[in-house]
Amino acid sequence: MRSHLFVRTASLLVLTPVLIWTSCREAAAQTSFPAGTIRFVAPFSPSTPPDIISRIVSKELTEAEGWRLIVENRPGGVTTIAANDVLTQPADGNSLYAMSVPSAAAPSLVPNVSFDLNRDFDPVIKTTVSYNVLVVNPSVPAKTVAELVALLKSQPDKLTFSSGGFGTPAHLIGEQFKLQTGTRAQHVPYAQFPQAIGDLLNGTNAFMFITMLPVVDLIKTGKLRALAVTGPKRVPILPEVPTIVEAGYPSLVIEDWTGFAVKHGTPKAAVTQLNAAINKALEKTSVREALAKIGAEPAGGTPEQFGRFIGDEVAHWHKVIADAGIKVQP
Repeated sequence: MRSHLFVRTASLLVLTPVLIWTSCREAAAQTSFPAGTIRFVAPFSPSTPPDIISRIVSKELTEAEGWRLIVENRPGGVTTIAANDVLTQPADGNSLYAMSVPSAAAPSLVPNVSFDLNRDFDPVIKTTVSYNVLVVNPSVPAKTVAELVALLKSQPDKLTFSSGGFGTPAHLIGEQFKLQTGTRAQHVPYAQFPQAIGDLLNGTNAFMFITMLPVVDLIKTGKLRALAVTGPKRVPILPEVPTIVEAGYPSLVIEDWTGFAVKHGTPKAAVTQLNAAINKALEKTSVREALAKIGAEPAGGTPEQFGRFIGDEVAHWHKVIADAGIKVQP
């Protein structure tokens, strides 16, 4: 009996350090973040707002946290190419999906999407909020939103609006504008964003909802006429342009947002660390100034808040897309 007790005791003495070492190693593995280079996978081409914002944030994280970060552009498929890229990587927090409005629209817009945003991704943080500006070619006889609505109603399907492609904010906001104003206009998508602006400038297309940075100088020099911004308050980059609320259409206040998510199953410690670091970056004066130059404001907040926001956005754009009857191939 004593010999059996001795064997069991000796075994425990041998195993205890092993168990402690194993537990410590597992805990370290869960908290040792990042393990290598962090990738921000942007679903749009370089120099587009989600790309620029990702680069502003990555630069600050590199300087403040000492992390190695790169921004990789994976455009196409209404953001699904970028999303699937992240989902093929390990769930370790080293690959982040740079989300925006089209990310929330993709599940309803693209047939047979292979992933579910709520099931397959874990939210990290909402990074920015910005608004679009409704611009018209100066030849269009409309100086207010109400006048544009009246013009469109008098000429159903005669006028066109442009965008940088199906599923982009310019397209989706244009569709919501038509639905909520009871107007009809033809959507003209372009593979290249500059071409969409070019055909707006030469009068091929009548109007466009567009992010502010590319058109600020065009508005100030009179090459385009701004009717309203889609926000609840005027924006510093275009202080003379009224809001869509002032124009009499409060239901057309529409955010053009960005944020980050990781593959589902990423350790909570990594998500928490990413969220804290990006929140801290968004408080930096240099980051705020860089964002202001492109008409964006820092958002921030918790992963849970961003998760609820994504759910609301998916539901919102699902209704718009269903009501407008639009569908595209990936």
